[in-house]
Amino acid sequence: MNIIDTIEKEQLKSDKVPFKVGDGVRVHTRVVEGDKERVQIFAGIVIGRKGRGLNETFTVRRISYGEGVERVFPVNSPRIAKVEVEKAGRARRAKLNYLRGRKGKEATAIRE
Repeated sequence: MNIIDTIEKEQLKSDKVPFKVGDGVRVHTRVVEGDKERVQIFAGIVIGRKGRGLNETFTVRRISYGEGVERVFPVNSPRIAKVEVEKAGRARRAKLNYLRGRKGKEATAIRE
């Protein structure tokens, strides 16, 4: 087990931004199109975190043209350039799955 732990420690990101469930974030992802690479931004609310260590992921949800869009990102992925916390939110539970059933402005309403 020690060998696996040392390999995982090498692959962990050192510049992690502390964010929690309920925060409004902007995730900058690197997208490769042919021989070009660009940064694409996905902004929304963190509705859940899952896993630990190298396998840790977080789910971001946003409303795009009236339709809810969710995307799961690995925390330690080299494809993620950075994560910016736009607005700190206060959630009273670990997963905000109840936001999926809401429409309009109430789908993004979280205490600050």
